[in-house]
Amino acid sequence: MKIVVTFKVQDEEKCIYDEIVNHNSKVIFLKDIPDQNRKRELETADILFAWNLPREISEEEIKLISKLKFIQLLSAGFDHLNFDLISKSIIIAANQGAYAEPMAEHAIALILSLAKNLFNNHKKMILGEFDQKTPSRYLLNSTVGIIGYGSIGKAVAKRLRSFGVKIFGINTTAKTEDEIDFIGTLKDLDYVLKNSDVIIISIPLNEKTKGLIGKRELELMKHDAILINVARGNIIIEKDLYEHLTTHPEFSAGIDAWWNEPFTTGEFKLNYPFLALPNVIGSPHNSAIVPSALFEGHMRALENIKKFLEGKAIIGVINR
Repeated sequence: MKIVVTFKVQDEEKCIYDEIVNHNSKVIFLKDIPDQNRKRELETADILFAWNLPREISEEEIKLISKLKFIQLLSAGFDHLNFDLISKSIIIAANQGAYAEPMAEHAIALILSLAKNLFNNHKKMILGEFDQKTPSRYLLNSTVGIIGYGSIGKAVAKRLRSFGVKIFGINTTAKTEDEIDFIGTLKDLDYVLKNSDVIIISIPLNEKTKGLIGKRELELMKHDAILINVARGNIIIEKDLYEHLTTHPEFSAGIDAWWNEPFTTGEFKLNYPFLALPNVIGSPHNSAIVPSALFEGHMRALENIKKFLEGKAIIGVINR
């Protein structure tokens, strides 16, 4: 089979493709071939290995890929895909769980920064104010609700247990092998929101989860809840979150995933001044970015392609 890699791969990284080549397949690095050859290579591709497919291949080129059987994404998210352009016969797999470990650490860093008021106290000290009397939050005996109890949610829960917290999880099946205090589906969202001191959003963005958290859901949360989003911005209604943060000063948010980002819309743009609020900490959607992250994500995705070539069960198949 012919595997076409649509994103740039450095020469020193191409050796990791050797094992796949040994499975009677051919790897084409699309960024390395002349433009006049793109059409021919895409027309005869069996597998696409893509990162940001809409930016790597035009709509016209996608229509040329008549032989395509499988698309493997380097990214864990897939909301940037236009499924209308991709035949339903083509299997698409996201890079499920590839970046869960660093993202879990990042989520906990945001929680602790807000609970301990680190950023605001740092700014006060710059101005000469030594506020030793205002108490910080205690995580012990608190409840953490994880909306999206998949690879990332599990990695967060594993680390949070040492803080002595209760874990409430939501996934698609209401089942887990982990020993947590509650597991449900989105039907149980209100229950989790009402009873959690910390809410972590780690659920994929799709038709069911777009705008999942709006004014009604925010009002269900505790007045001093901590909301962390390491998933996608559009899971939360931007206007509603901003207004809730301004009218509920004890409520706080750690935002890693934004509504307009370079990867999806071409630019970072805020419609509301979140970063001027004292109860917000932001990061530039870099929760997964550690030195080895892309290499390990690359290896995980290639292992999935290898499974496809061998006729084995693959992980991360997207349910359209």
